Amino acid sequence: MTTYSQPAIIWPEKYTPGETDNYASNEVIIKDLSVLDVWEYLIDTKAWPTYYNNAENIVVGDGSQTKLAANATFVFDTFGFHVSSKVEEFELSNDGNLARLAWSGTFGEGDEFSDVYHAWLIENLPNNRVRILTEESQIGKLPQQLAQTLPNPMINGHQAWLVGLANSAKNKTSY
Repeated sequence: MTTYSQPAIIWPEKYTPGETDNYASNEVIIKDLSVLDVWEYLIDTKAWPTYYNNAENIVVGDGSQTKLAANATFVFDTFGFHVSSKVEEFELSNDGNLARLAWSGTFGEGDEFSDVYHAWLIENLPNNRVRILTEESQIGKLPQQLAQTLPNPMINGHQAWLVGLANSAKNKTSY
């Protein structure tokens, strides 16, 4: 029997799932897609609103570009919040079989201040399949409230993001 070990998200200690106030994990595995197909639609924030209706007003850096890169800063509106973010992990393997993207983000003020870490892992699988995993770990009063909401809006929102991303990449949707 052949065994297979899947890569995992690399978590900064502060954001360890189960130690934070809210955590969401979503994954899809899709046939006839590759890491490179998906990566293009994930790193170009101009594409986000075309497949995910919960990401708006996205500005990368000074606004002169739309693609994320290592250490890039960006802001966007999601779940009714204006999130200030910084890319913490940006890696596409040399062979194109694995990609990692993660950003830290903050929103709110005072008692409403929240701190999040959102990570993506994309990997090619045997038989022309791709795995897309996204996870988010959140700290703050608002995330505490989200964690008590059923269904958890983060789970549903991120699943919509994954499905939209995969469909856009598969259909080569223009943006």
